[in-house]
Amino acid sequence: MAVSRIVPDLESTSIEAAKAFYTGVLGLEVVMDQGWIVTLADPERPHVQVSLMTHDATAPVVPAASIQVDDVDAAYEAARAAGAEIVHELTDEPWGVRRFFVRDPDGHVINVLAH
Repeated sequence: MAVSRIVPDLESTSIEAAKAFYTGVLGLEVVMDQGWIVTLADPERPHVQVSLMTHDATAPVVPAASIQVDDVDAAYEAARAAGAEIVHELTDEPWGVRRFFVRDPDGHVINVLAH
């Protein structure tokens, strides 16, 4: 299993205010906007990203980070084998990702996904 991308997920009480900050102050561009989650990227380096979230559409919490892997099923099995707490079960989401949420040893919830 290989990690292809890691994106911090920041909880936001106002997506519009947060978008204005990250676009105006840091020059990031919106690359995805689903209303409850917005992902912004550096226009020169599109893999440099941050996501802003008011909530998660199907999971119970806003994760601390999203980690994209090439084999989410293998990651899920590894998390279960390690005895990690699964916060959101492995799911095929309607927006085209397969993902699960897992709690790391320090309590951070991580969204592990594949497109």
